[in-house]
Amino acid sequence: MIISKGSTFDGNILEGGGVFLIDKPLTWTSFDVVNKLRNLIRKSFNVKKVKVGHAGTLDPLASGLLIVCMGKKTKDIESYQGLPKIYTGTMTFGATTPTYDSESEITEISDYQPIALEALEKVMQDFLGEQLQVPPIYSAVKIGGTSSYHLARRGVEVTLSPRKVTIYRFECLHWDDPILNFLVECSKGTYIRSLAHDLGKQMKSGAYLSSLRREQIGEYDVKYAWTMDELIYHFTNM
Repeated sequence: MIISKGSTFDGNILEGGGVFLIDKPLTWTSFDVVNKLRNLIRKSFNVKKVKVGHAGTLDPLASGLLIVCMGKKTKDIESYQGLPKIYTGTMTFGATTPTYDSESEITEISDYQPIALEALEKVMQDFLGEQLQVPPIYSAVKIGGTSSYHLARRGVEVTLSPRKVTIYRFECLHWDDPILNFLVECSKGTYIRSLAHDLGKQMKSGAYLSSLRREQIGEYDVKYAWTMDELIYHFTNM
């Protein structure tokens, strides 16, 4: 059962399971959303345990569609994870950060020269198709059972292997030098932070991801997703 914005549901989801479409707010971790939903279900239906898990992490500084499965539907998490994703956001050129986004402080500022839109779009097209991408070291990729970002934050030198990803679309929505508003459609496992970092290297200017929103996962669109406030209100008033 897909539980989109405004859907009616009751305790029957405890038996059959449910798949919630949620618009993750900025600063919330994906686990924050999972934990909040789990607590809402336990309290509303007076149960001690319920399985809840998300189908694809969004960073705290990203917003947008998060698919959260509960009960028997948690067995379908992998199938949702495998769906292509569509993101919109901004990349800022002329500087880089350790995390490849705005979560960390700028550590390098290049001798930035203005970039022509035509030149930028030409390089963006080079990223289309199947390719090998190296994840950010500040990521949830596991190294010996420990998340890479935990090691990186402890000052451990981290080397991650490239992974095969596919970029189906990479479009400029608006260019206001040095800020690119973009849309990208990509496969499972693609890091948009790495895409921003790699594009900056190709443009010989540096770049980092300054905002990100997940618009779609497969056929599921964020416009049909619950905000957390709406979901909390619905559970509270059931």
